[in-house]
Amino acid sequence: MKRKEFLQSGAYAMLMASVARYGFASNTDNMKNDFQLKMLATNWGFEGTLDTYCEKVKKEGYDGIEIWWPTEKKDQEELFATLKKYDLAVGFLTAGHESDYQQHADSFKKMINAAATNNIQRPLYINCHSGKDFFSFEENKALVDYTLALSKDTGIKICHETHRSRMLFAAPVAKHFFEKIPGLRITLDVSHWCNVSESLLQDQPGTMAMALERTDHIHARIGHQEGPQVNDPRAPEWKDAVDAHFAWWDKIVKIKKQKGEILTVLTEFGPPTYLPTVPYTMQPLADQWAINVFMMQTFRKRYS
Repeated sequence: MKRKEFLQSGAYAMLMASVARYGFASNTDNMKNDFQLKMLATNWGFEGTLDTYCEKVKKEGYDGIEIWWPTEKKDQEELFATLKKYDLAVGFLTAGHESDYQQHADSFKKMINAAATNNIQRPLYINCHSGKDFFSFEENKALVDYTLALSKDTGIKICHETHRSRMLFAAPVAKHFFEKIPGLRITLDVSHWCNVSESLLQDQPGTMAMALERTDHIHARIGHQEGPQVNDPRAPEWKDAVDAHFAWWDKIVKIKKQKGEILTVLTEFGPPTYLPTVPYTMQPLADQWAINVFMMQTFRKRYS
């Protein structure tokens, strides 16, 4: 579609209406002026080279990227050279994947140690896919305790993601961790909790308040009662889910502004099959990249 045709299209009108609807500034009373909003792009679903990806990220106006810590030396060298070329910040993803706890803990520690102690580019944060939903509380807690010590030693912000199949997979489970581990900081991907609880969490305000206070990093994807991702947040049928997520994010931003802290946000709408598809074709119902750029622009307009 040519630019003129796009500007005249209903899709463009819907996009502009969505930006206008969600693009108001949050309350700035009693705010410190050293608050910063850092917007990061995901490479999840991107088909192309790392250079092409980073070039596109930079052109869209992102501050950086979130990416899995590369375990191979040559991949690390390529990543850091490309980040330098395009002047991009980075947040690293780390995890353990094994079902056996000791093996899981060993690989978890190895990966996060490497990401935290690299001497080439300091990450804005490290986001952990931590533990397993079937590990005991004590086993999962040991992983958190390890990261708390590592964060103290390195000064790097380490967050544990509220992700299905991981230790913080559901709101009531996370509440127990919050109560027992005061220093626990999280990456809030609340879309997972909506999916797990089959609700917009309106019946768990106390737990949500605890989560918002502990959030240092946001994964900005919008879930709903029956899934972790709406097909297009610009579509009016998702108004209730979109409004609920922005209400949570508003509160997080207000907390960060009051404290004068940096808030990092990853726009993380995913590709098929996270993104619903047309039956028999696997063709996505919407443009993943465009949705993530829309989310980035909306966050900037609403909170900067």
